[in-house]
Amino acid sequence: MGEMDGMLMPMSAGPWTMAHALVMLCMWIVMMAAMMLPSATPMILLYDTIARRQAAHGRAGSLSGLFAAAYLVVWSVFSIVAVVLQYGMERAALLSPMMENASVLLAGALLIAAGAYQFTKLKSACLTHCQSPLDFVVTHWRTGAVGAFLMGVRHGMYCVGCCWMLMLLLFAGGVMNLAWIAGLALYVLVEKLVHVGHWISRATGALLIVWGLATCVSALPAR
Repeated sequence: MGEMDGMLMPMSAGPWTMAHALVMLCMWIVMMAAMMLPSATPMILLYDTIARRQAAHGRAGSLSGLFAAAYLVVWSVFSIVAVVLQYGMERAALLSPMMENASVLLAGALLIAAGAYQFTKLKSACLTHCQSPLDFVVTHWRTGAVGAFLMGVRHGMYCVGCCWMLMLLLFAGGVMNLAWIAGLALYVLVEKLVHVGHWISRATGALLIVWGLATCVSALPAR
């Protein structure tokens, strides 16, 4: 892990040129793909199974690939937003050039916001769709290449709606903190795949709020 951190950190330092921004965007896209594709695998596999039954021979593989690509397109759009936020945070000295959190209050606020989002109706609705691949496919099924792409985009939007605040916690724990990345990816996988995901979501929300409040209190000057 230490060797990997050493390779990644120099890439993150330096002025914000267009080339640097593109490198950051590629980094975010790869990171989102690595974190989110595991939890999307059941949906992709189910789509592939049904597409193979309906499509002509040799066609289903390309359709499921298009579905997955469209899913990643949505997370790529999220990655653009994340890069803009990263740039703004660095300019405001809230994030170091090494992509480490430089503000305890910011970390606390992000934890509280992520915790509160876990209790929202939007989070619950999007999580329900992500937890129910069969319901999603039956409800939103479309045929052909355009249909595969549109279904991938729709699923990606539900997935972003479910997890966007959790992904912003990367700014709290460190964008290149591999333990933080792995922990968030594992949590997203568990939240979507287990039958009591909604209870896990709410319990995690309460924990994040408490953690965030404690973090903010720790940043207050001692009397």
